[in-house]
Amino acid sequence: MGEFEPVIGLEVHVQMATRTKCFCSCRVEYGAEPNTNVCPVCLALPGSLPVLNKKALEYAVKASLALNCKVHQLSVFARKNYFYPDLPKGYQISQYDKPLATDGYIDIKVEGKTERVRIHRLHMEEDAGKTIHEGGYSYVDLNRAGTPLMEIVSEPDIRSAVGARLYLEKLRNIMRYIGVSDADMEKGQLRCDVNISLRPKGEEKFGTKVEIKNINSFRFVQKAIEYEIERQAKILRKGGEIVQETRLFDEKTGKTFTMRSKEEAHDYRYFPDPDLIPVRITSDYIQKIKNSLPELPDEKEKRYVEQFKLTEYDAEVLVADKERADYFEKVVKIYPENPKSIANWIINELLGKLNEEGLDINKSPVKPEHIAQIVQLIDSGAISSKIAKQVFDEVFKTGKEPKQIVEEKGLKQVSDEGEIRKIVEEVLSNHPEEVKRYREGNTKLMGFFVGQVMKATKGKANPKLVNKILSELLNG
Repeated sequence: MGEFEPVIGLEVHVQMATRTKCFCSCRVEYGAEPNTNVCPVCLALPGSLPVLNKKALEYAVKASLALNCKVHQLSVFARKNYFYPDLPKGYQISQYDKPLATDGYIDIKVEGKTERVRIHRLHMEEDAGKTIHEGGYSYVDLNRAGTPLMEIVSEPDIRSAVGARLYLEKLRNIMRYIGVSDADMEKGQLRCDVNISLRPKGEEKFGTKVEIKNINSFRFVQKAIEYEIERQAKILRKGGEIVQETRLFDEKTGKTFTMRSKEEAHDYRYFPDPDLIPVRITSDYIQKIKNSLPELPDEKEKRYVEQFKLTEYDAEVLVADKERADYFEKVVKIYPENPKSIANWIINELLGKLNEEGLDINKSPVKPEHIAQIVQLIDSGAISSKIAKQVFDEVFKTGKEPKQIVEEKGLKQVSDEGEIRKIVEEVLSNHPEEVKRYREGNTKLMGFFVGQVMKATKGKANPKLVNKILSELLNG
């Protein structure tokens, strides 16, 4: 692949988390009985007229600003004409030459380097219904018809499959941070089409573009692009030509296959929708929404490094998911003394365990107050880090308070100097040979002595004290 460079752009549809549809008052509800959330407007009955959902406009402006776009004070809804069973009007209400916003960007980190992906446009549109094929029959469910969507189109700035996945993950994260969408790919709230071409390295001119439609997970976006890069590179190496076409990704085989060639591409005959007046918004309205934006992932990451003295990596992991960042902040609020240790416990212990169990952080049996308590117990010398891991596992299993587990299981750290000294003296008198070797210069044996003391105290001796007393007795 070394001789070719991929050129990738993404078209992403994000479903807005409004209670009602884009142009009528029907409910937006995932998994409802087919054709129950419908009315004359979304069924396209004669004489019915669309009215724009104010909340959908607010959410789209909010998303545009969070993506650093220029929001236009005038935008126009257009009719995109095509015929499909789940499109009752015979056209989709979208935006064409006058979209809501243009010229934005997202910064992503690929292998430690920051790359900027420009956003060409963000426009509003309605979703189509859903066609279900079962046992030789096709059924149409129009519950989804009219659901408000944002289409976010990137410039062809992405240069790798990993970059495409990271862009998509960052985009979803921003949508969740600002509360305009749950952006759940499994529920179809975030859908992605990929445009991809290859060109010889160093070449400015783009190659022939292939579109891959409707990929429904971050992992599959990366896999589909990896496969497509390899497929196109093989053709080009043999001197062949890439056919401009639309392809689909088969999750089972990990391959893309032809859906339709360019010859079948639609002419959508766009024209302004006569039933909807142009959208005019004031600069005051835009400013008011800008002022309402919460702290975004990049700002939060910067603050974590500066305020909590976290490493860039730890800050990045914590802000990569809104619920995770919220969880961290709750713990730090309860116990502000040691944010670095709190971050370590969340990243290294909690996330690993949740991953094993297939749980989201908001379903975690280990609550923020539990992590705060564990770190507090270590810092106060009540338990050792080693014992803390046992306590954590027990909290995960039972949901009990860490303090309660320490009491019940008698795990409290021994920090009585006199008591530890006795045990250390006993260990040294039981191992005269090792003591002799240590004093002759084999200082690596210190680890052996610490291990023996810990074994004798069932891991409950305060490690700092153990090391201090051993040093005194062995080097004194």
